[in-house]
Amino acid sequence: MRVISYNLRKHRAASELAHLVDRHAVDVLCLQEADTKDLPEQLGGLHLAESTQRNRLGLAVYFRENTLRPVEVRALALKKSLHDHVLKPAEERLLGVRLHDIDLNRDVIVASFHAAPLTALNSLRRHQIRTALTELQQLGPGLPALMVGDYNYPVFKEALGQKVREQGYELNLSDARTYTRYRFFKGHYDFATSIGFEIDRVRTLPQGLSDHLPILVEAHPSPVKRTAPSESVDLDADIEYEEIATP
Repeated sequence: MRVISYNLRKHRAASELAHLVDRHAVDVLCLQEADTKDLPEQLGGLHLAESTQRNRLGLAVYFRENTLRPVEVRALALKKSLHDHVLKPAEERLLGVRLHDIDLNRDVIVASFHAAPLTALNSLRRHQIRTALTELQQLGPGLPALMVGDYNYPVFKEALGQKVREQGYELNLSDARTYTRYRFFKGHYDFATSIGFEIDRVRTLPQGLSDHLPILVEAHPSPVKRTAPSESVDLDADIEYEEIATP
């Protein structure tokens, strides 16, 4: 499975998507900072599974129709930062899709994630990541899950990796930095967390119109079924669900 994650920088890089899909033979496309009202239903051989509707700049997930079939979609609002309270609405920070792989006859979960910006504390972003990983399993306990996106976590990634591993997930960085806008904040912002997947490679693609560089994740479900450990979620998580059953 080939998955691209791309923060479009307020939709500025939307014109690049068709080329990315075709050039890299993408199976799933996960977007952040997309103008969801301006997204097409079809993009190359991909179909729009769902996009968030309550955000100024939203999330979206596309899938390849001839190999994957959507089973269920869940949009999730996570604990809010000051940025989210001031610039309303900006609350849906996770969009998860349960997909049926037709060739493998197996379900997997793929999600697009966008953490709070750098104005928030790392502790808040860790809370958002922890909650997102826990709640993804509600789409299918024990299923392979891959969450890609803009984690806004340029430093102390080793500590974050340890926290992620405590939940049974693995954190995977790409082979080169993914953000270049600010001199002092360059680094890896966009990466992947997974459980039940073998990650073959995470590659940073050439920069386009966004200040983020897209990443390409090449992965396949592990032959052995893995289950995320049970995790209690803080009572102040401010979780809101928006489920869509897909025929």
